[in-house]
Amino acid sequence: MANAAAERWPSTADQGGRVTITDVAKAAGVSVATVSKVVNGRYGVAPATAARVFEVVEQLGYESSLVARSLRRRRTNVIGVLVAEFEPFSTELLKGISQAIEGTGYELLAYSGGSADGNRVGWERRSVSRLGGTLIDGAVIVTPTVVAPVHDNVPIVAIDPHTGPSGAPTIDSDNLAGARTATEYLIGLGHRRIAHLRGREDLESARLRELGFREAMEDAGIEVDPDLIRVGNYRPDLADAPAHELLDRPDRPTAVFAANDISAIRIVEVAHELGLRVPEDLSVIGFDNVPESASCNPPLTTIAQPLHQMGAEALRMVVDLIEGTPREHHVRLPTSLVVRASCAPPPA
Repeated sequence: MANAAAERWPSTADQGGRVTITDVAKAAGVSVATVSKVVNGRYGVAPATAARVFEVVEQLGYESSLVARSLRRRRTNVIGVLVAEFEPFSTELLKGISQAIEGTGYELLAYSGGSADGNRVGWERRSVSRLGGTLIDGAVIVTPTVVAPVHDNVPIVAIDPHTGPSGAPTIDSDNLAGARTATEYLIGLGHRRIAHLRGREDLESARLRELGFREAMEDAGIEVDPDLIRVGNYRPDLADAPAHELLDRPDRPTAVFAANDISAIRIVEVAHELGLRVPEDLSVIGFDNVPESASCNPPLTTIAQPLHQMGAEALRMVVDLIEGTPREHHVRLPTSLVVRASCAPPPA
């Protein structure tokens, strides 16, 4: 019956296109909703009808698709890497994930959940609901806004979630200790008037980096000047105005600790625009150690997050969750100081 139906109905594939769910529904003599239920493994479809849908999937050459693969085995052997956008931080994590997946038997699907209207709160829920169950077996979500489980059948691992570890299994780095190290390095060079260009105000990582800065200053007996704290939002375009505010003033700081590298690089660029030399007139230190930090002029001293290791550990954790292997719920990795050429003792 199914074979005859498939022969009667010319599919999109017959015309050189990709077979669609509508092709399968018409060839099997069922509704699109019924095919969707079968594809997603939902209840309410008679076994004979489900078997007919399976047969049509094969007849129409649909078996190579991820959906068909999940139909047969309830598994796709694909892990999703979901990001709000592809920027230096998420790109470095993705490199670590792609290296770690070798030999696991899984494939990767990288997916950006950024929205055109700029509404990014809850983007990971929308992304997982689109991909979960039929395209991916599990997901690594980079800096999610919501870390509670977002899909009953898809194990989730969060990297550096907005609100810190809670809900989903989490990988992050020691933001507090890294910020202390950055500030202590500047203090050790002799700086006392140190500015901080902080990250986004809604992110736990930004809060911890500012806290580490403040703790290091307090421990050294140096009062933090509130006029030298500005919000850079982790973005170079949004860091431009606060960078000018910090540097284009008669009592400018002798050093700036920026909460991430791309903001620190913008500080260096603004310093050059204002005729300041880095590091002779101004020392700058960043956070992350993305590749752009090494190619900055001068090369940027920074706090390295082990981004490749964070990505690899997240991949291993989600594979273990898929396969039922017990794992710790939260992994925090250490940061380290990378000394390059953007810091020096303050000018006499």
